[in-house]
Amino acid sequence: MTSRPARTLAALCVAAALVLPPRARAQEVAGAPSFRQVLGLRSVGGVAIAPDGSAVAYEVRGADWDANRYDTEIWLVRPGAAPFQLTRTAKGSSTSPSWSPDGKWLAFLSSRDEGKTQVWLIRPDGGEARPLTDVAEGARSFAWSPDGASLAVSIQEPQSAAMKARKKDYGEWRVESENAPPVHLWVMDLSKALATGDGAKLPADSAGSGTSSAPADGSGSAFRALTPGAPYTVVGFRWSPDGSRIAFSHQPDGRVPSFTHRDLSVVDVATDSIRTLVDGPGPDAGPVWSPDGRWIAFSTGAGDTAYYATDEIAKVRASGGKPELLTGAYDANADPVAWLPDGLIVQGWRQGQTVLYKMDADSKKMTELTDTPRAFRSVDYTRDARFAAFVGATPTEMSEVYLTSASDWRPRKLTDMTAQVAGWPIGTERDITWKSKDGAVVHGVLITPPGFDSTRRHPLVVRIHGGPTGIDLPILSSQVESYVYPLTQWLARGAVVLMPNYRGSLGYGQAFEKLNVGNLGVGDAWDVMSGVQGLIDRGIADPDSMVAMGWSEGGYISAFLTTTTHRFKAISVGAGISDWMTYYVNTDIHPFTISYLGGTPWDLPKVYARTSPITYIKQASTPTLIQHDDGDPRVPPPNGFELYQGLRDVGVPVKFVLYHADSHGVPTPKQRLAATWHNWAWVAKWMYGEDVKLPFPEGG
Repeated sequence: MTSRPARTLAALCVAAALVLPPRARAQEVAGAPSFRQVLGLRSVGGVAIAPDGSAVAYEVRGADWDANRYDTEIWLVRPGAAPFQLTRTAKGSSTSPSWSPDGKWLAFLSSRDEGKTQVWLIRPDGGEARPLTDVAEGARSFAWSPDGASLAVSIQEPQSAAMKARKKDYGEWRVESENAPPVHLWVMDLSKALATGDGAKLPADSAGSGTSSAPADGSGSAFRALTPGAPYTVVGFRWSPDGSRIAFSHQPDGRVPSFTHRDLSVVDVATDSIRTLVDGPGPDAGPVWSPDGRWIAFSTGAGDTAYYATDEIAKVRASGGKPELLTGAYDANADPVAWLPDGLIVQGWRQGQTVLYKMDADSKKMTELTDTPRAFRSVDYTRDARFAAFVGATPTEMSEVYLTSASDWRPRKLTDMTAQVAGWPIGTERDITWKSKDGAVVHGVLITPPGFDSTRRHPLVVRIHGGPTGIDLPILSSQVESYVYPLTQWLARGAVVLMPNYRGSLGYGQAFEKLNVGNLGVGDAWDVMSGVQGLIDRGIADPDSMVAMGWSEGGYISAFLTTTTHRFKAISVGAGISDWMTYYVNTDIHPFTISYLGGTPWDLPKVYARTSPITYIKQASTPTLIQHDDGDPRVPPPNGFELYQGLRDVGVPVKFVLYHADSHGVPTPKQRLAATWHNWAWVAKWMYGEDVKLPFPEGG
C-alpha cells in the first residue's frame, strides 16, 4: 500500500475558561516515574524452549529513543543463570526464535539494516548470526522440519516484471481492494542454504523476478515451492510428526477481512500434492498434529463468519473426513496449543483470566493444569512433552518467562522484568462486577492508588479497552504499560482507575460477546456508566471529578459518552468512530460493521444513526481531546474530523491532534510521549483545574 497523503500535525483547540483560573503545578508527579520511564519499559514476548528443556529463548521489546522506534531482540535464559541478550540489531528487530531439533541452532526472523525480513541462524551461546534467506519480498514465517534438515518458509511472491515496469512507466498508485501478491509455502534445504554463505534466493523463474542466478527449473536452488500457483495466501502451518506432510491454513487473499474465510489443507512434502482438509464458512486455522500423525486439531469459527464468533476447537482426521467439535460445551474462546501423548493442551478463558487446560480429545473432558491466577500466553512444549515454557503475568508482577516440568506443573520464574518498576507507587488491582442497565452482569478491573483511603471519594479515570472483543485483565502490566494514558501518574495523584470489560469483551461466554450486536455503543455505554455509578454509590468515586478515555473501540465508546452524557469533566477519544456510515465507507474491514450492526447503512440507516455518536452532537458538552493517526486504515481520520467539527459547531471545548503515521496506533516512542503529554495536560486542565505547560510547542 502506498503512503497516504501526510497531513500537518494539528493541535486545534477551542478555548474555554473555567469558573476559576487554572493554577500552575509541576509537570509530572513527584515520586512517580516520568512518562519517558513508563514508555521505556521493556516487556517479554514469545518464548521458545530448548529441545531438552535446558534453556528458553524469548523476545524482549523496548524503546530505542535515539532511533525513535521500538526494538525487539532475542534473549536467552537458563535456570539458575542470568538472562543474556543474544541478538543485537542497530536497525530493524529480531523476532520468532525457534530451536533446531538438535538444540545446536536458533533460527529467527530479522529485518536487519531496515531491509526485508529474512530467516537468520545463530548459535545459542552467541556469536555472529548468519542469513538463511535472501528473498525479494522477505520471509513471513518459518518452521523446522522434525529432522532439522529443512525449513518450511512462507514467502510473498516477488513483484513481477510487469508490475516493476508499471511503477517505472506510470508511477505509484493502487486500485482499492486490489490484492497484494499471494504468500506461498516453500521448503528450504538447510545444507544448500548454508552453502550459499549469504542467504538462499528463490529460483529465478519465481514470478519472473530474475533475482537469482539459479537455473529456471529450480535445480541447484535451496528452495522448492510447495504451493505454486495456488489461488490463496498461506497464513500458518505446522509439520507432521514424521516430517512427511505440512498442514497449513490459507485464505483467499491478504486483505484483513479474508480471515473469516480461512481453510485448512495438507501438502505432501515429497510430491507437492495438496489435499483440502477443511473447507467451509468461518475461519479454520492453527493446525496442531496428534503425536501419531493421524489427527489434526485446529481453531474454528464453527461455520460463523461474524467478527465476534467464538473460537472453538475441532479435530479432523489427517486423511480427511468430517471435523468433530471438541469445545462445544466450553462457553468461552479456546485455542489448541500442543498435542501431547496424554492430551491436547488448550488455552482458554475464565472470567477475566487466561487458563491452561489438558483435554482428552476422545472424551472431550478438560482438566485445569493450574489454579494459579496468571495470564498465560506464548506456551511452548519440548517435543518429548517433558517441559514447557510460557509467559505469565499476575496482579503484582509484569509478564515474566517461566519454565516448568509438564508432569507436575510447578512453574519456576526465570526473568525479573518486574524489577524495572521497583520503588514505583503501584496501585492494587482486582476484578469487580456490577449490573448494567438491562441487568447484564459486567466485569471490570478496579485499580486503587497507593495508600487508598476507603473512607473518602477519589477522582476517577475510566480507561476503556478496544476490540470490542478485547479484555482488560487484573495484572500489573495494565497500569504500568498503559499506552498513551498515564495511569501510573494519575494513580500516584490519588485517582482510582476503572477498566470496564463491557459487553462484547472476550472471555465471558458467547452470549455476552454477542450482547452488543445491533446495539453497539448504546449497550456499551450502559455498561460503562453503570460501573461508574456503582463506584459512586460505594463512596469510592467523586462524581464531580471523573474523566473517560480509550483507543479504537474504546475511542468509539468515549465518543459516544461525549455526545450522550454530561457526567465527565473531560474525555479523550483515541482513533474513535463518530459516524458508522463514514466509518463503513472508509475502513479496511467493512464486514466488521455489517457483523455488529446487521447490514449496510443503505439497508439499516436508523440503526447506523442510533449507534453513531455524531447523531447526538447537539447534546454534547464535555471538553474532548481527539487523537488520531493521519494515515489510520482501520479507523480513518474522517471520523476524527467529523467529531471535531461537530463539537466546534456546538461550542464544546475540543482539541484535535493528528500523529503522522500509517497505523491504527501511535507507533513510535516519541509520538507516544507526545500523546501522553496531551492526555496529561487535558485531564489536568479540565479535571484538576491546573495549567500544565507542555514541554514542546504546539501547532505547526
